Amino acid sequence: MVVARKSTGPGAAERVQPYPPIADYALIGDCHSSALVSRTASIDWCCMPRFDSASVFGRMLDWKRGGYCSIRPTHRAVTSRRYLEGTLVLVTTFQSGGGEARLYDCFTMRRGGADRPARQLLRIAEGLRGNVDFRLVISPRFDYGEVRPWIRQHALHVFSAIGCDVGLVFSGDLDLEHHHPHDLGASFSLRPGQRARLSIQFVRPEILDEGPPPIHDAAELDRCLGETMKWWERWSAGVHLNGPHSTAARRSAIVLKGLTNAPTGAIAAAPTTSLPESPGGGRNWDYRYSWIRDSIFTVRSLVEMGRDLEADGFRRFIERSAAGTAEDLQIMYGLGGERRLLEFTLELDGYGGARPVRVGNAASTQLQLDAYGMLLFLAYEWHRRGRSPDDDYWRFLVELVEAVVQRWPEPDSGIWEVRGARQHFVHSKASCWVALNLGHRLAQECSRAVPQRRWARARRELRAAIEAEGYDKRRGVFVRSFGSRDLDSALLLLPVIGFVDWTDERMIRTTEAIREDLEVDGLLLRYRSPDGLKGEEGAFLSCTFWLAECLARQGRWEEARAVFDRVTSTANDLGLFAEEFDPATGRLLGNFPQGLTHLSHIAAAVALADGEG
Repeated sequence: MVVARKSTGPGAAERVQPYPPIADYALIGDCHSSALVSRTASIDWCCMPRFDSASVFGRMLDWKRGGYCSIRPTHRAVTSRRYLEGTLVLVTTFQSGGGEARLYDCFTMRRGGADRPARQLLRIAEGLRGNVDFRLVISPRFDYGEVRPWIRQHALHVFSAIGCDVGLVFSGDLDLEHHHPHDLGASFSLRPGQRARLSIQFVRPEILDEGPPPIHDAAELDRCLGETMKWWERWSAGVHLNGPHSTAARRSAIVLKGLTNAPTGAIAAAPTTSLPESPGGGRNWDYRYSWIRDSIFTVRSLVEMGRDLEADGFRRFIERSAAGTAEDLQIMYGLGGERRLLEFTLELDGYGGARPVRVGNAASTQLQLDAYGMLLFLAYEWHRRGRSPDDDYWRFLVELVEAVVQRWPEPDSGIWEVRGARQHFVHSKASCWVALNLGHRLAQECSRAVPQRRWARARRELRAAIEAEGYDKRRGVFVRSFGSRDLDSALLLLPVIGFVDWTDERMIRTTEAIREDLEVDGLLLRYRSPDGLKGEEGAFLSCTFWLAECLARQGRWEEARAVFDRVTSTANDLGLFAEEFDPATGRLLGNFPQGLTHLSHIAAAVALADGEG
């Protein structure tokens, strides 16, 4: 348990606030909103109506002020949990005394939900054996805990909570009562076959003012649960992967679908903000946005598993959001394509006392040259699949390549979004080379007229610069940045983007050197280069999956399996990965669950499956 200790005054006793380990949480979502449910069945994080909306339950960032919704036995209980196979429906089982009950948690899903979402979080408790007594507490707090809502009763079992621009309707078959002016509560008992139901639905306050809120009876809520199960089962039936790791990789695919914003096709990097990368430190970022950098991993992973629709949706989102002029290109966008992602801090305790608590992301305005290469990579991959760019988009791609011709000599902030001085990162330069190379190939294969000589000259000069200044001749390896001898796990992506072959001798030596320099605690990779921030980060799980994939593509199967097994062991009991892992404490770190880690997990599993075949 992580604790935040805070003195209330001179000589005052410390106030201890418990924060469950990040691994204690499970994700539920509906491709619009999401929530994290603790091992003890408390919803401690939930944002509605979108992933990047302000929280309506936010105890993860302030245990006292953030708000939560808890359903738990009144007596000591042993809990276990699982997802229903092929779904994002969470089942928590309680054994209390001589009784047993289970709790279903989900956001309801239905056909047509991309345009007409129910925006409904559903909790259904069911008795299995004996008698189990429960206590429900609903403590909504809006705008990251800043707003204690106005709670009103509308009918039997029906209440609403409104504040600022948020409205929640609580309904079902529980005898809710005011537990506090701003809280609701209920006590209930379940015997075998009995159910107790709670619906939490987002409704705009102005809509609530127009008339009675939506009311769902028990039969309808049971039907919603069944429909949600079937929706997920249909979706996951379209995920195809062979090999010994297919079940775990399918779970990663379901997580990615859960992080998808259905109306636009964007995939959130994570559903959370400000979960620390180093305990108690200031490395806290908002990841509820969509990165151009992730596009290549998304397309590779989802296409490999047969989810072309989601891959194409994300591709089109990135292309739409980035389109315009190359000068306006950003590295990330809001889930609706928004550009202004201003960063500010909140006066909250933070998870485990980690401050500042950031919302928004100032890195959105950074120069990251790899974005150019990712966009050309996307365009070329879809051209290979028979979907070549039309005239309007082709003009934008030409402008991107022309921008690379002009800008590749500049330093940038790199894939890790370094907030210190810009540098000449090798991964960024190699991505620029990819933009030039694929722009040239697209022009040839699509019979487009472009300034071939200028592009070819820039491509030659750029490769020569990388091989001269981004390569350590003494060790025979690529390095993190021009003139440096440090290594960087992002170099493992050089064959992914097509700069070198997997089996190029330089790549083999670079892979081995990265293992030698950056491995910690048996096979995991850590980012060790200075970035101007305090605190030491944990092992990066996506990077370690990149290593497993690289080893597999080099035919080093036993080593690849060993690395893969080690990094997959960091997942929680539900198969969810965070951004980072602390080998010293065994704790997950950073925002959770992390989309890039799950994407990299799928890519590594596919590489191993190819070897098994």
